[in-house]
Amino acid sequence: MSWFRFGFGKKDAAKDAVKDETPTPEAVESEAVESEAVEIEALAEPDAASEPAPQAAPAPEPAPQPATERAAEPEPAPAPDIPAEPARKGLLARLAAGLKKSSSRLSDSFTTLFSKRRLDDAALEELEELLIAADLGAAAAARVTARLARDKFDKEVTGDDIREALAGVVAETLTPCEQPLDMSGPAPRVVVFVGVNGSGKTTTLGKIAVKMAREGASVVTAAGDTFRAAAVEQLQVWSERAGARFLCRPIGSDAAGLAYDAVETARREGANAVLIDTAGRLQNKAELMEELRKIIRVIRKIDESAPHHVILVLDGTVGSNALSQAEAFIEAGGVTGVIMTKLDGTAKGGALVQVAERYNLPIHFIGVGEGEADLQAFSARDFARALSGLEV
Repeated sequence: MSWFRFGFGKKDAAKDAVKDETPTPEAVESEAVESEAVEIEALAEPDAASEPAPQAAPAPEPAPQPATERAAEPEPAPAPDIPAEPARKGLLARLAAGLKKSSSRLSDSFTTLFSKRRLDDAALEELEELLIAADLGAAAAARVTARLARDKFDKEVTGDDIREALAGVVAETLTPCEQPLDMSGPAPRVVVFVGVNGSGKTTTLGKIAVKMAREGASVVTAAGDTFRAAAVEQLQVWSERAGARFLCRPIGSDAAGLAYDAVETARREGANAVLIDTAGRLQNKAELMEELRKIIRVIRKIDESAPHHVILVLDGTVGSNALSQAEAFIEAGGVTGVIMTKLDGTAKGGALVQVAERYNLPIHFIGVGEGEADLQAFSARDFARALSGLEV
């Protein structure tokens, strides 16, 4: 399956690459928690007078505080060596392994419940409760049991019968939401990433930058989570891997102004895409949502059609609580698609079914591991079979 739908022409990656004096990814990961704690304690709220006027396009930033292109060199750096994408067989193996916790929980329960047992009302009720407990939601659970009752009532059933029925219902539910990320249209295409802190939002943005670079796109990234030093450093490392133009500002700066600069930079330099990170401090929900609205307003002063995507990144480990996470951001308006991450670390992968049923938003990718190749283009059929414990 294609990662994206676009018409990016192949570009000279060396032209757009920026050589950064950055710590290694391993160093950033080991120090991320400590760095974030120190920065948050030292954080001072930006002066309200420095905010761009809400009714006018932001003025150019004063000389002392421009958006920073870290460690830009006068000579172009060599094109980054981006590894080739694994073959489809390898990706399917990663998907099956990533969803192992969820599939094992269900598969073991099916075997226990239906070992030498006929399908009767009591068995159907137990199965429905089991599926709801696995975060599939009441609606999907009811459809699975209804399908089994129609085909197998008062007959002996096996674990494979249950798995096939489950896979069928999950695939039917998710197929309408299976959509690649559409990056076609006049450049630059602007993508804003939203989600709570800890959802994997910044890492996901970085992985997508690498995938786009592999397809020949030139990318500008903006570290719009200006309250977390660790997020800025993390995105800088990923941007370096992708050869992307990386923009940031001092901690506590105005994120909307940075977003404006990122789009302007992309237009000036002829980049294909702008990927903008944002903050995710739900403890200050009203302020957070207003900040997101402000970012979108400011971007539209440059391009009325932008942002072209507002992607909600959800943490798969929280199960059904992903619904409340989604609601908070959808209320702010403008969410156009979903990526669910960390599915390898949870037995609650069925929550994606609930998100699809309630919000009917496009699902572009799922994350089933820490590597770049573990962020996979979403396939409803493959996900359904892997979740159900069937061969993909």
